[in-house]
Amino acid sequence: MNAASKPFIEGENLAIAAIATTPQGAHLCHRLSQILPLELWVPQSLKDYSGATAYSSSLSNHLKELWPTRRAIVFVLATGAVVRLIAPLLKHKETDPAVVVLDEKGTVAISLCGGHQAGADDLARNIAQALGATPVLTGAANALELPGIDILGNLLGWNKGTGDWTGVSAAIARQELVEVLQDAGAEEWQKHLPPHHTFQWGETIDPQRSPTARVWVSPIQRKFASPSSMPKVQWHPRVLWLGIGCERGTSRAVIEQGVQRACQFFHLAEGAIAGVATLDLKADETGLLELCRDRQWPLVCFDAEDLRQVTVPNPSSVVEREVGTPSVAEAAAWLAAQRHSLEHEALGTVSEPDLRVPKQVMRIEGEPGAATVAIAQSDREYTGRKGRLGLVGIGPGDLSQMTGAAQMAIAQADVVIGYSLYVDLIRPILRPGQWIESLPITQEQARAERAIALAQWGLTVAVISSGDCGIYGMAGLVLEQLRQRHWDGQTPSVAVFPGVSAFQSAAARTGTPLMHDFCAISLSDLLTPWPVIETRLKAAAQADFVVALYNPKSKTRTEQIALAQCIFLQYRSPETPVAIVRSAYREDEHITLTTLEECLNHPIDMMTLVLIGNKSTKNYQNWLITPRGYLGFESEPNPITTTSENRPTENE
Repeated sequence: MNAASKPFIEGENLAIAAIATTPQGAHLCHRLSQILPLELWVPQSLKDYSGATAYSSSLSNHLKELWPTRRAIVFVLATGAVVRLIAPLLKHKETDPAVVVLDEKGTVAISLCGGHQAGADDLARNIAQALGATPVLTGAANALELPGIDILGNLLGWNKGTGDWTGVSAAIARQELVEVLQDAGAEEWQKHLPPHHTFQWGETIDPQRSPTARVWVSPIQRKFASPSSMPKVQWHPRVLWLGIGCERGTSRAVIEQGVQRACQFFHLAEGAIAGVATLDLKADETGLLELCRDRQWPLVCFDAEDLRQVTVPNPSSVVEREVGTPSVAEAAAWLAAQRHSLEHEALGTVSEPDLRVPKQVMRIEGEPGAATVAIAQSDREYTGRKGRLGLVGIGPGDLSQMTGAAQMAIAQADVVIGYSLYVDLIRPILRPGQWIESLPITQEQARAERAIALAQWGLTVAVISSGDCGIYGMAGLVLEQLRQRHWDGQTPSVAVFPGVSAFQSAAARTGTPLMHDFCAISLSDLLTPWPVIETRLKAAAQADFVVALYNPKSKTRTEQIALAQCIFLQYRSPETPVAIVRSAYREDEHITLTTLEECLNHPIDMMTLVLIGNKSTKNYQNWLITPRGYLGFESEPNPITTTSENRPTENE
């Protein structure tokens, strides 16, 4: 089942505590709980409030219990009171939960504490999106429309290394030059920075200006001098695959120390480790399984025949006699790195893995067994995340006509993909750090392929369509491609977010033309043969459906709308009301009410939807009305006059 009622939320299994002390505050939190995974806490005076849990001690004592176990805490309380409550509990921004404060009317969402690393900025944005509130974000990175440097790599699963994070953040806030030295991991993030950013890398480095800070993106573990006149930090993309072979019964301590020594000797960061690979005969080794479990490293197993195909620098005839392959550690590391790169080759060019560490033998006196460790590097990092695909209908284009769930899905996405015009329409709800990929109107298949590839890599992707994504939109194409790839229905997960369709928007702007049976037909024959379209037009016209014609005319396809008119004139009066609606609810909206006989005398293009009434549809005071039958079907002729207007919307 597609559970689209709640937008996808990263880490939704981790609780967000909400604290309200008044009935109005509790009601506000209850509204939020329909969209966000909140647990609501209230005082004993509100213990009967549905869906809430009452705390029995004082709020300050209760907060001490919640603080270390919740990833975020939302208060509906005065900001000053919240400051006094949390002040004794604050320890470090890397461990403190996010704190967001709301007013009781839900007009502002204040990111008070843990804006970057704890995610309070994003949570405040999400809450504001859900409530129609204003997010209050005071960090310098927000003003610069940049992701915080201390969360830059989170999207790709990079691990944060050592360095002067405060110093580099301060340099960015002062808009000083910051040099980026990246020798591993995806570089796409560089393409999605705002034009006024001050990062420099590669060919963008200005030799006339010296950077004041430096960011390394690398699997190498660097030691920075302290103190230093230039602050430096390092991110570690997870590109290193460990190949491990071991004797039966080898202890975890032996394996773990073998990994640590190999990394230290070759100056590699353990934070850059993606996972572990070994021979399938070793898949039940207790020490290996414990290490992978506790370090959250995926374990990949290969059979001896696969490992035999890999040419390695240090083959062993002894190992071959024992397990059927001359190499376990080196071959497994190389093969795991190659497999990961090939699994994601749709994202870019794949090259052969680099064997960074040849096999190293590890024994510890007093510990059972021995282990061999080798390390190979893949092209593409392992994100360690489960990908999500959100197929989102953005409605007619005015944000006020867009569902809250759809807006939330877009705001929470790592990547937003869509036709450039539609991306421009939703720019107010995009956030710093998102990858925004706009492709031309004819590149629907490329958009779908790109979205699937990114989601399979572990990213949260929103694919947007105007109107409803399931009506001539991207949702069908994405699901078709997933089916062709033998998708298991689980990974990536998929959620469909409906939008107000084009024919609903056009109908709302012209009256109630869809009050009786209706259908939608696209006149584009790019994907559907014209004889099939013609058959459907005849059936709809003869059956007296109200008909919405999508894609009525383009620069190169001009005949279909005329042919459709001829078909309808065979079955309906020339005076049948017709609405020609272009760009409903957008700034350039234009509406023409005319007749079936006169409709071709007015401008029609691909941004237009044509509504053709049925035999009972009437034009009354420039509003189209199709009787449902409550008052009977009237037979008087239509008092038709052609009108053309820019009809004002409610907020005008």
